[in-house]
Amino acid sequence: MEKSIWLDAYRTMRLIRLIEQRINDEYKFDEIKTPIHLSIGQEAVSVGVCMHLGKDDYVFGTHRSHAMYIAKGGDIKKMIAELYLRKTGCARGRGGSMHLVDTEVGIPGSSAIVGGNIPLGTGTALASKILNNGRVTAIFFGDGAADEGTFHESLNFASVKKLPVVYVCENNFYAINSHQSVRQAGDNIYKWAQGYGMLGFRIDGNDVLEVSRHAKKAIDRCRNGEGPTLIECLTYRWKGHIGTVDDVGEGFRPKEEHDHWVSQCPIKRFSEFLKGEGVLTDELMKSIDQEIFDLIEDAFQFAQNSPKPEPDELLDYVYAD
Repeated sequence: MEKSIWLDAYRTMRLIRLIEQRINDEYKFDEIKTPIHLSIGQEAVSVGVCMHLGKDDYVFGTHRSHAMYIAKGGDIKKMIAELYLRKTGCARGRGGSMHLVDTEVGIPGSSAIVGGNIPLGTGTALASKILNNGRVTAIFFGDGAADEGTFHESLNFASVKKLPVVYVCENNFYAINSHQSVRQAGDNIYKWAQGYGMLGFRIDGNDVLEVSRHAKKAIDRCRNGEGPTLIECLTYRWKGHIGTVDDVGEGFRPKEEHDHWVSQCPIKRFSEFLKGEGVLTDELMKSIDQEIFDLIEDAFQFAQNSPKPEPDELLDYVYAD
């Protein structure tokens, strides 16, 4: 992979991290009315997958989709405006954080229903095969979605029809505060793929290079008509399930576990690799961060200064013309 692409991946990971940190800081002022789900610590998954997708390829996300939206090239200003429920938001202020959409870059939407996006993405993959338009669909979901029937039904259907779809499980081990070990008989989500006659892999989701390698192979298989792939990416969210709380400590996630995963920061690991390759320097890192800070400030100013929907617009966009 060319070093310029590595640098682009680093920029995107930093963009995701710094935007979510700003969202975390702003949330306490209670101007962002929509519930938020942060993916700080999981940036490598979305970036590693989306760097191999084209503008016309599809992605579907969950309630935790800021990273996916940004990695796929979604409009940042519109995303922040949507968090503030403004008319300039990507869903016109009707959806909030859990329903991000930008059809211009292949984001038909995200779903707040656990596992609800999996059959939707499987459907676009079916359409792509029928239309023979060469488009690939990537579906992001958490380990909790593997408990849902839609996960199993979709994988089976996609395998039978050899659909151009990549199922990306962001396994952060928790469905809210319920650990995977008390919800599933095994810890092998990727092995479900074998039962449905498709390829499945478990990888280090905090290593963007490893995610990138497996995503490229899976996407290439889709484009070659070889069918779907399931990639289970082991990762960890630093913040709590929802909002800005940490949910770490007695009765929640063990502090030792949390601290271990924070030490495995995907951005730190990638930056150290890039420095070793002579691609990144401390000076360049500061310059990139400043560019991103300026972009974020512009996006928040845009959102905060945008108009709110009026009461008489309540029924607008409910039905298509």
